Formats: sequence, structure tokens, C-alpha cells
Amino acid sequence: MNFSRFLTRRLGYSIFVLIGLSIVVFIIARMVPGDPARAALGPRASQEAVDKLRDKLHLDESLVVQYAYWIKSVFQGDLGESLLTRRPVIEDIKEFLPATLELALFSGLFMAFFGILLGILSARHSNTWIDNLIRIFAYIGIATPAFVVAIILLLVFGMYYQVFPTIGRLSQWVDAPTKITGLITLDSLLTGNLTAFFDALKHLMLPAFSLALGGMFQEARITRSSMLENSKKDYVSAARSYGIPERTVIFKYLFKPSIIPTVSILGLDFASLMGNAFLVELLFNWPGISRYGINVMLRKDVDAIIAVIMVLGIVFTLINIIVDIIVAYLDPRIRLVERGD
Repeated sequence: MNFSRFLTRRLGYSIFVLIGLSIVVFIIARMVPGDPARAALGPRASQEAVDKLRDKLHLDESLVVQYAYWIKSVFQGDLGESLLTRRPVIEDIKEFLPATLELALFSGLFMAFFGILLGILSARHSNTWIDNLIRIFAYIGIATPAFVVAIILLLVFGMYYQVFPTIGRLSQWVDAPTKITGLITLDSLLTGNLTAFFDALKHLMLPAFSLALGGMFQEARITRSSMLENSKKDYVSAARSYGIPERTVIFKYLFKPSIIPTVSILGLDFASLMGNAFLVELLFNWPGISRYGINVMLRKDVDAIIAVIMVLGIVFTLINIIVDIIVAYLDPRIRLVERGD
């Protein structure tokens, strides 16, 4: 496979998608009923102050002119000023994005590890009580919203048994590590602050598992279905006929082709965590970009709304590119198509 051509093509498609997304989001954000200037200054502000802010935000111009001003500012590294926090939006993004990224990363690890493990276990013991039990829990886990799981875990393990902390990213008595990436667990390891690392890890457990539960059982079902389907293939039957141990058949011949659909869905589920985490972040007082996004939407903070959606769009696009690369590596048929054979 010509990797550079493959990557260039995916990046080219992604750029067009992001441009289209920026146009659609910009138009919708500007056309939503309500005056952003009045919402920012409050009902008691004078009309003169409101008009001055409208002029500053170019709200009296046409949508085409407003978009031109906005895109020019973006290329200059200026995403506007948040009417909610009174700070540059880019500073808010730098503050809140790492928290949600860290939460999503740990949720993704839970989904991938436990989802694939349960799927293999269910397929290995197909139509037994183990398989039936996993499938029952899968139906319950997929049907239960993340915020309901979060409330249950918070009450049971946070308040009743008090095993895990329930608020924020770090305990008040723990010194935060020097900020390098914004991910407390990673920064703690980079600076050798193991106390902060383990404390941050404990804070991550409940919100990360709450977000991961539905996706975890989704990956388990997909892995089980794919492994059972591939187990009927001729090459698997041939391997078994030669007396190869079942464990070897599963992990050497079945696992790689069966994991392809799981990886594809896992990428989409992981990307969706970024936008769907706002209720979990609210319950655990997690200072992430999803909760920030909801707050700016309620205040009709136009520049912040557009920035949040574009950041989530970029993350979603990058994850899809990574998933395409992984799937192309796992599936030789895609490599042949890319090569033109």
C-alpha cells in the first residue's frame, strides 16, 4: 500500500469535510433566534452598549461577510472571545479540551479491552450460560444511558462505599503536576509525581467507566458476532482439522480478521464520547469541553459554540483517519485496493 497516497487522500477528504462543517455550523449559530450581544451584556445593558458590541462582532453584516471575518481570524489563531468566560476562546479550549480527552482516552481503553475480551469469551463459550449472561448484560448496558450508569456508580462506589472520589480531576490536598500536555495522568508520569498520578487515576475510574459501559458491550456483541461468523470459514476449519489447539486457533487465525468491524465501530464510539460526555462531566464536576460547550450554547456564545463544534469535528476526523489506517493494516484486501491491484 502506498501509505503517503493513502494518507494524503484521507487528509484531503477531511479538509473538505471540515470546511463544510464550519460553514454549516457558522450559519446555524448565527441564525438561531436571540441576540448574542444582548445575551452577553444582559437585559439591563443600554442599547448603545449592545449596538457597540454588535458592531464589534460584525453581527449587522451579511452572513458571507461575517464568515469571511471569522475565517480570517481563525487563520490568525484568533477564535474570538467567549462571552461566558470573558477570555479568548482559544484559552478556554486549551483549558477544557485536555480534561475531556483524558476522560475519553480512559473510556476508550475500557471499551477496547473489556469489550474485546468479553466478545472473545462469549464467542468461545457460544450458547452456554457464560454467553447468555454476557448477552443479557450487553442488552442492559447498551440500553442504559451513560448518565444513569454514572448516577448509580456515584451513589454506590462514591457515596455508600466511598471507594472512589466523585468530584473533579484531582483531590484538593494533592499537588497538581506541572502542566505539559494538560492530561494529569500523563503529566504526573512525565514529572515523576506518582501521588498525583494515582489520585488522578482514582478520579477517572467512575466517569470513564460510566461513559464506556454502553460502548464496551457494543464492541463485545460485534466481536462475538464476527468471531462466530469467521469460525465457519474454511481456513479455520482446516486449522482445527489439523489438531491445532483451540486457543491458538482463536488468537492466531480468528482474532485478526474478526477485530476489523470492532475497530471500525470502536473508533466511532470513541469519537462520540467527546460530544456525549456533558452529563457525566456535569455529575462528576469534570472541567471538560463538553460541559463548557453546553454552557456556551445556553448563553448563545457564538464564537465559543463554533470553536467547540469545530474542535470536536477535528477530533472526530483524526480518529476516523487513524481507524482507516488500522483497518487497512488489519485487512489485506484494503491494501490491495489502495495499491490498485
